[in-house]
Amino acid sequence: MLHDSTPELDPRPGPAEIEPIGPHEAALILEQALAPYLADGWRVLDRGAYSARLTRGKRNLDVRVDLLGEVEVQETGLTALQDSGRLVAWVLLITSLLLALAITSALGIW
Repeated sequence: MLHDSTPELDPRPGPAEIEPIGPHEAALILEQALAPYLADGWRVLDRGAYSARLTRGKRNLDVRVDLLGEVEVQETGLTALQDSGRLVAWVLLITSLLLALAITSALGIW
């Protein structure tokens, strides 16, 4: 007969349960994580207790705090919605300038 070499399972419970951090603690950790980015010129688009989205130029930065208090940072490009929003803003700006010039020319102001 072969000797059984499988280890016996320990009947004791595993490690102590992990306590998730609350929203107030996560907000404090997030604030500390965002400070260098804000000083570097990033702007906040959206912010909650556990996450924030920053933008600068054509880059987005997602900063998240998990339930254990660990900070995760992910940098991505602009979303399609942000790109189209910028395009719409430029079109509206140029259109309003051309409309203002047409009105002033029609009134003989310019």
